Amino acid sequence: MAEEQTLIEFPCSFPIKVMGEMRAEFAQTIINVIRVHDTDFDAGKVEMRASSAGKYLSLTCTVYVTSKPQLDDIYRALTSHPMVKYVL
Repeated sequence: MAEEQTLIEFPCSFPIKVMGEMRAEFAQTIINVIRVHDTDFDAGKVEMRASSAGKYLSLTCTVYVTSKPQLDDIYRALTSHPMVKYVL
């Protein structure tokens, strides 16, 4: 099977921005989703920002990924989660 083309060199630290409604459990839920695919994910490296009106929360999660399939799996898990509005 041919390797997929990517401009990203693996392994690497890769920032993923995840946005959802402001809820007490949002950050921990996102951390748990990421840890399914990166068991060593450091929750201390999560940057949180609330929207100006306080309705939404943005998390920047820097994950250490070793392959494109792993990164794709993380994106799929996050984008399909019901609490998540956007993933960049």
